[in-house]
Formats: sequence, C-alpha cells, structure tokens
Amino acid sequence: MKKLIPSYVRVPLIFAFVFGALEYFIDSGDRPAFIKFPMVGLFLVVFLFLLVAIEIVISAIDKVTYHMLTDAQRQQLKEAQSVSFTESKWIQGLMKSMTRSKAIEQEADVMLEHDYDGIKELDNVLPPWWVYLFYITIIFSIVYLVRFHVMGDYNQAQEFDQEVAAAKLEIEKNQLIAPKEEITLDKVTMLTDAESLAKGKEIFANACAACHKADGGGVVGPNLTDEYWINGGGIKNVFKLIAEGSKNNPTMVGWAKTLGTKEVQKVASYVMSLQGTKPAGAKAPEGEKWVEEAAPKTEAAPVADSTSVVQKQ
Repeated sequence: MKKLIPSYVRVPLIFAFVFGALEYFIDSGDRPAFIKFPMVGLFLVVFLFLLVAIEIVISAIDKVTYHMLTDAQRQQLKEAQSVSFTESKWIQGLMKSMTRSKAIEQEADVMLEHDYDGIKELDNVLPPWWVYLFYITIIFSIVYLVRFHVMGDYNQAQEFDQEVAAAKLEIEKNQLIAPKEEITLDKVTMLTDAESLAKGKEIFANACAACHKADGGGVVGPNLTDEYWINGGGIKNVFKLIAEGSKNNPTMVGWAKTLGTKEVQKVASYVMSLQGTKPAGAKAPEGEKWVEEAAPKTEAAPVADSTSVVQKQ
C-alpha cells in the first residue's frame, strides 16, 4: 500500500525521536543516558528491533492483501496511488478551508469594478488562519494590559530577581546534597587511615608512577622515599607541589583542578607514607635534607625549695 513516508525514513525518524526523548528526560549528568544506564541502551536496542520487525510484518500483510484483491480493485488502488499527496482530496479540502480562495472559474464573483489598463482587482477574503491569529493577538494584548498595567503584576526587574533567587536556592540545594569540601594549604593534614592511603596509592599509580616509579624510587622525577626534597618536604609542601605544580619543572603540572583538593591530600599523604621505605634501584638523593620543625622546648625554671631556710648570720 502507498505510504507518505517510506520505511527507511520512518524507522530512523521514530528511533531518533525516542532516543532524544530519553536523553532529555533522563538525568545522566555529563554522560549519555544509554552509557550511564545500561538498561536504557538495552531498551533502545529492543525498540529498534521491534520497529524493524513491525515494518517487515506490515510489508508482508500489504503484499498478501494485494494478492487477494480482484483485478478491478487492483486498478482502483493503482489509480488512487497515482494521485500525489498535494492533489489528494483531504489536502485540497484543508487548503480550501484555510484560504477560502476562489477557483479561476469563480473569479467573476469577487471581481471589483476597478480597472487599471486592463488590470482588474479581486476582492478575496483574508485567509481564516490569518484572521484567527490576529484575533488571538488582540485577546493576548488585552490580557497583558489588564494583568501587568492595570492589576500591577510583576515587571521584568521583579521577574529577574525571582529567577536569580530560584537559581540560588537550587545551588544551595545541590550543595546540601553533594557538599564539596575544599582543602586549603593552611588546613591540610596528613591522612593515615587505610582507605585514604589506598585511594592515594591508586591515583599515584595512574598519574605519578610514570615519572616517580610505582614504589616512589624515582625515574625521571626525583626519589620520594628519602629525606631530601627539591621543593621542601612535609605534608604542606608536598600538597602544594601536587596541587599547584612546579614552576621550575613544567612536566610537574598542578592536579588540583583535575583531581580536587581532597584527592590531592590523599596523594600527598600516600607520598609521605613512602618515607624510609628504601625501594630497590632508587635514585640518588636530590635537593636538601628536610627536617620537620619541632615545637620549641621551654626549659622549666628551677623551683625554690620552700623547706630550706636561709639563716642570717
């Protein structure tokens, strides 16, 4: 049977519409929904399979139905299919109702008496769709006038403030759901729990081992297991170097924006835990020996013996 849209166009269009709807309505963050949620991908595969199967079944039914028709019915079907879409009765009727235009044979009914050098003027009515649209604009303008200028509803400045306030509430809501704690240089401390050190070791193996070796012994980069440091030792200096990178070595880039300061703290803590491990084949010391500054010790003042009595001669 004749179809307005062939199956090789119809199937991709329907599939694209469903795919776009799923991506729009499913919140999948920065990844496509069919990747983040495998069930969505499975649904799309099954849906595409069903579309193709339905098209095959419909095509088979059309062929069987055609062979069951008589010769007269086949001739009628052939004549009906030879008529283009724009020439069909339904389209012709729709255009006539939307334009109310007169056929050429009926132009005498709307002919005006104006005659300009043989050029005559027709008094065709305005298209109904244009008239209805004009009425809608009039109704909209009246409602707008009464609402915003007579009743004194909100103006554009107030609407802007409302949208800004709503956006702030949404930001605060997201922060409560997933608070993002930033670790600064003055607050950073060395982590010693097994979970944090394991995460730091994992990041170190992926991002740092290429230059510093998996055991921290150093390859291109320096040895991280001895007491000598090029940019200063201690958790604060190590944290700063990993977060901001080295000014003297462009290969050592800052990782704070990529990993986040909490992850940088875990990596720095893991690096500090490598102190004194002495891996085999470690590089020779580089830089200066680092000694943690200990809190100054105050000497206790001698306590006078209250039992002693000084006898004056």
